[in-house]
Amino acid sequence: MKLAFSTNAYKKTTLELAIDSIASLGYAGVEIMADVPHAYPPDMPVERIERVKGQIAGLGMQVSNVNAFTLFALGDTYHPTWIEDDAKLIGQRIEHTKNAIEMSAKLGAKTISLQPGGPQGNLSREEALRRYAAGLREVLPLAKERGVILMIEPEPGLVIQHSHECMEFLEKIDHPNLKMNCDLGHFYCVEEDPATVVRDCAAWIAHIHLEDIKENRVHQHRIPGEGAMDWEGIFQAIGDIGYDGWITAELYPYETTAEQAAKKAREYLRKWI
Repeated sequence: MKLAFSTNAYKKTTLELAIDSIASLGYAGVEIMADVPHAYPPDMPVERIERVKGQIAGLGMQVSNVNAFTLFALGDTYHPTWIEDDAKLIGQRIEHTKNAIEMSAKLGAKTISLQPGGPQGNLSREEALRRYAAGLREVLPLAKERGVILMIEPEPGLVIQHSHECMEFLEKIDHPNLKMNCDLGHFYCVEEDPATVVRDCAAWIAHIHLEDIKENRVHQHRIPGEGAMDWEGIFQAIGDIGYDGWITAELYPYETTAEQAAKKAREYLRKWI
């Protein structure tokens, strides 16, 4: 297992300064936010990509993942989604994902985490999943060509939020470049046991996000050790399935205290990673 930290906690600073900070704390990897103010693909010409790639390598780190979940550059946390009524908006999400694939390949990143369709709204579940599948099929050929794995990240309140829903959808699409980003806190929020999810979804997990969640299971990311999740059991499960990939701490609510949060998270997690 290798521990990384996501730059989306560092939205008050630049991508480059965030990388420096994360490296200074001893993390082995960095997850890059593919959005403003960090690495929105249109703001990442080849020259900057090469500089960032060199910076990360020079600090002895690797890119754990590229996070293309949000799209603040064009909308908000969720919008434009994959399941909008307006085909133009869906097109923006598809184009963003294609751009993220190209950028990730140039950075040497192997995975990209994606929103699980978006908020369902008034759509039927069947139609929402149909639209999501159609959009993914437009980007998966490029992902395969560039050697990048796209990952669905189930989230509370969105079209796909439970582990069984994600596995059923992945089985239906059945593409080698489509897997799961296993966000442990998200599953805890929807009344699932994260350790059980890890064991049940082992064949689909390409990357793991972690954060703690309070006992009330409200979706508010906390520093590991400051919530109610059973980390001993979780890491036992991760070890049991033989997972040796990246685990990224994602603490985006701590943007005013990002470095302190990253430091606390690493100090807490070092007993397992």
